[in-house]
Amino acid sequence: MLEADPANAAVMFGLAKEYEKLGRHTDVIELLENYLSQADDEGNAYGVLANAYLQTGEREKAIAIYNRGIDVAMEHGHPSMANEYRMTLDLDLAE
Repeated sequence: MLEADPANAAVMFGLAKEYEKLGRHTDVIELLENYLSQADDEGNAYGVLANAYLQTGEREKAIAIYNRGIDVAMEHGHPSMANEYRMTLDLDLAE
């Protein structure tokens, strides 16, 4: 389906979630970076992307993505998602 419509954001995000289940973190990163450059995501993709960066050892990149996800989630009226990302930063990624 993605081959037929490579700019289909919904398909990109769905495929990234499938890659996440399979532990294909570099594929998740590639797809979601592309997805976020095209789509107006409300925050969920940022959490998935940040986790993929963590799984590949890119801690600082993950922190930056979580922070962007907080901003985007708040802009779209999703304070609970923003709080979830804040908790991850405070509990799991604090120095």
